[in-house]
Amino acid sequence: MNDQDGQDRQARADAVDREMAARLLPAAAVGALGRRWEANAPAYADGTPGAHTVRYTPGRWAQVSPWPAALAPVGAGGDAAVSRAEVAVAVADALQREAFREALVATYVWGKGKRGTPGGSGPATLHKILAFDALDTVLAAAVTALREHGAPEAYAALQGQVSGLGPAFFSKFLYFTGLALEPASGVRPLILDQVLARRMRQMAAVVGCQSGHDPDGSIAAWVWSDGNWTPHRYQVYLSFLHAAADQLAAEDTWPAGGTADLLECALFTTSWETSE
Repeated sequence: MNDQDGQDRQARADAVDREMAARLLPAAAVGALGRRWEANAPAYADGTPGAHTVRYTPGRWAQVSPWPAALAPVGAGGDAAVSRAEVAVAVADALQREAFREALVATYVWGKGKRGTPGGSGPATLHKILAFDALDTVLAAAVTALREHGAPEAYAALQGQVSGLGPAFFSKFLYFTGLALEPASGVRPLILDQVLARRMRQMAAVVGCQSGHDPDGSIAAWVWSDGNWTPHRYQVYLSFLHAAADQLAAEDTWPAGGTADLLECALFTTSWETSE
């Protein structure tokens, strides 16, 4: 692809982004999210996903150090559970002590839960991440970037810096860090992973086709790929979700004070049929 083709493709991507920002969530998504809220309202009565709880097996993480006190001891048998609210408290405490690795471990264990992958993402990968000598420096730089500049800059400070620590997990670190401190500008960070990127791709493909900017969905597939999203794409994502949360707050089927991370949590587990 030559420079002109690349510029044309980016221009089309920008046009789709503008259309999505204007239209926000389609009616099918609003309906599906409303039904999910009806089924889960008692658990999230405060309009946040703080009660969102993940089960994990402490014994699987025995090689990981430092281990946050908020998590069950690695010597404990069986499974344990930890909520977003509990992780948020643990991260806030760790950041006050500049215990950046401890904060990362809390977010990583919550993010992985009991899941494992053939590629080894889990305890083995986290152990390797923690072995990176400059990890504290990298994490500290991201926290500083968030505090002094904003979420996209903090994202950029982490992207590609630590082998094995990709956006799906370092955005979790940023999300919980953002609950502990106020970004200098812009909106608070949110989690972006493959599932959420695919939700965005689904909406972008429909909007691109309807608007004529992306008739075949190739632009949506490019910008909302399954990983390695750029800081610009992360900024687009944050802007969309925070605006979409305001959109939902005006609906009778969603809590008036519902936060953007409540929407992120709901999108992760909610699907709907597309229509063009």
